[in-house]
Amino acid sequence: MTDLQKRSLLKLAALSAVASAALMGCGKKEEPAPAPAPAPVAAPAPAKPAPLKIAFAYVGPVGDGGWTFAHDNGRKAIEKEFGDKVVTSFVEKVPESADAERVIRDMASQGNKLIFGTTFGYMEPMLKVAPDFKDVKFEHATGYKTADNMRTYDSRTYEGAYMAGVIAGKMTKTGTLGVVGSIPIPEVVRNINSFTLGAQSVNPKVKTKVVWVNEWFNPPKETEAATSLINGGADVLFQNTDSSAVLQTAEKMNKRAFGWDSDMTAYGPKAHLGSAIINWAPYYVKATRDALEGKWATGQVWWGVKEGAIDMVSIAADVPDDTKKRIDEIKAGLKDGSFSIWKGPIMDNTGKELVAKDAVADDKFLGGLKTYVKGVEGKVPGN
Repeated sequence: MTDLQKRSLLKLAALSAVASAALMGCGKKEEPAPAPAPAPVAAPAPAKPAPLKIAFAYVGPVGDGGWTFAHDNGRKAIEKEFGDKVVTSFVEKVPESADAERVIRDMASQGNKLIFGTTFGYMEPMLKVAPDFKDVKFEHATGYKTADNMRTYDSRTYEGAYMAGVIAGKMTKTGTLGVVGSIPIPEVVRNINSFTLGAQSVNPKVKTKVVWVNEWFNPPKETEAATSLINGGADVLFQNTDSSAVLQTAEKMNKRAFGWDSDMTAYGPKAHLGSAIINWAPYYVKATRDALEGKWATGQVWWGVKEGAIDMVSIAADVPDDTKKRIDEIKAGLKDGSFSIWKGPIMDNTGKELVAKDAVADDKFLGGLKTYVKGVEGKVPGN
């Protein structure tokens, strides 16, 4: 084989190797690009807690202008304070009878976890219902019996009654005051007595007459009772009933009177001397916060001027300045504890000592009061 032939064969072999390498390169399988990392999945937002369902049982209509109206203002304060954290409802004109148990039981069955019974006569019905709904918190106004899931709350209405008495004692011309009483329980007797003590603090010769209507809300009966008192010589009227009928009667008969539980000025502007009001909002807001935060506990709560629950408002322009100043002093003393309404000596109207000289009546005594103080005529029904 000639050198030329050898060189041709070597050249051909080299070209074949290059072609083979090229073919192998073209047929190489490329590695796939790495897949992009999956986008992180957002964690689901925590479920919003269901609102606390709160129910109120009212003994009167929300438009009574007094007791129930004041409680309903407290309910509205809860809604304003807590917004969508709560849902409130109410049933008005619930009798203090077997109907009360039925209504309260129905409230619990409908998922309400905080229930307020706003009158003394609901105490026993609530006590019957409470054991059947252990997860419900029951609140009873003005009572004295509790359970593991039921507590009581009250306002020191006698403080407002005392301030009304101070004004009445100054403004009476006949020396005879009249009170329209609702139901003869210690709460009401205490208010009548405190009103009289307030009047006697500025006018020791004052006497007080009482007519009982045996109902919380009955405008015709309240009107009849007020008329009877005026015809009997009373020229300044006070009440422990829930409507504005007493003040309206005084207005028609040209006498003077007070608003009770709420500011009743508009119902008898000429007769109106002032209104002893209850502000339930501070307590209702606290009770609701207790329930929402898991801090609710049974017990007994009694709030007054000190806690912002009781006040005397809209005092008439013709009440003397020195009397208005005295009211301010009483409020200040009740707030800081330097003044006590029930400080002895205090006698009942038979001459028996109720509170010894310089002694101060405690809440147990005030909670069981069943007799009139000196200056109140007659006898408490049932005693």
